Order: sequence, then structure tokens, then C-alpha cells
Amino acid sequence: MAAAGAVTGSLCAPAPVRNAALIAGSAGAVAGFIDDHGESRLPAAKGLAGHLKLLGEGRVSTGVVKIAVIGAGAGLAASLLSRRPRDVAVRAVGIAATANLINLLDLRPGRAHKAVALGSALVTPGGSPQLTAALLGAVAGTVRDDLARETMLGDLGANALGAVLGTALTAHPSRLVRTLGAGAAVGLVLVSEKVSFSRVIDTNPVLRAIDGWGR
Repeated sequence: MAAAGAVTGSLCAPAPVRNAALIAGSAGAVAGFIDDHGESRLPAAKGLAGHLKLLGEGRVSTGVVKIAVIGAGAGLAASLLSRRPRDVAVRAVGIAATANLINLLDLRPGRAHKAVALGSALVTPGGSPQLTAALLGAVAGTVRDDLARETMLGDLGANALGAVLGTALTAHPSRLVRTLGAGAAVGLVLVSEKVSFSRVIDTNPVLRAIDGWGR
């Protein structure tokens, strides 16, 4: 539901942002579906390093498939937003990293929803109001059931929301916002290889309180 809401809501945005969000969000949803349903068929691994290690051994994990699908979607989406190679690269990295980051945060009820809402608010000034509305609408429509543990975003929902959020970030007219946002997303993904987000949140009173809202 969250993925469908975010991707469908993107239809209201003007081109090329609309097309970029549709491609990135759909790629995130497909990659998430593969991860949600393919773990019994493909080797399992933990973290980016674990998936790349398996690939080095000649084995393909669901994580590697996700990297390929999300990466391809992010690259195509970014090419619709810019024709300059360096700018395309930054945008593609921003979309892919944000999709991965939101998925990494989907470990507790409502956490990924709150991250998407916060991210949407941060890129709203000067950004695409249509993508913001699509994301906030998807969050509002699904967060209650997630907090109540009746449903889960799963990889499908988290990756799709993250990819659309990444598109909203990288479609921002400010190069500084795009670059800082992409850098922050990449940095947090890399930090997650060594640091547990849940442990950091649980040991910080403010973050713990925010994380617990609505449960």
C-alpha cells in the first residue's frame, strides 16, 4: 500500500520529476519484492559487505540483485533529471542510497515512516510539492497499521518510499541540497555496516522517545 501510494501519487508531479519518481519508485518496489520473496532461493548475507563478499565468490544474493535493480532505476531516473554526467552520478547515488537507508531503518514499527516524513519535510522548501504530498500521503495512510504491528512496510514498501524520497531530494533545484543529501545518505549507509542504528537510538533519550511515538 505504501509503495502504491507513493508511486501513484508521483503521477501528479510535472515531467521529468514525475517520470523519474515513477521509475525509481517502481525499481525500489521490484527490488524489495525480490528481497521479500527470494531469500529462500538465493544465498543470504548481512550488510553490504556480506553481499559483495558473496558476489566475489561467484554467488548472487538477494542483496546483489537489489543493488542492480535499484541502481539501474536510480541511474535511469537521474538521467531524466540532468544531462551532465557528474550531476547524473550524484543524483543516482542519492536515489539509490536513500532507498537503501529507509530500508535499513525499517526495523521497528513506524521508524521508516517517521524517517520518510522527516526527509520529506527537509526537502520541501524549494522542492517538489507533489512528491512531498505523495510521500506524506503514503505515510499517513499506512503508519497506523505499522505502529499497531498489523502490517509491515517490508523491503518492498521501504525501498519504494526511499526511492521516491531520494528522487524528491535529487530533483531539488539546489545543487548544495542535492549533494549534501546524497552524501548524508551514503554516509549513513556506510556507518550502518559498523554501527547499529537501533542501538544508537535506544541509548539516546531524545531519539528513543521519537522512535517510540505512537506505539
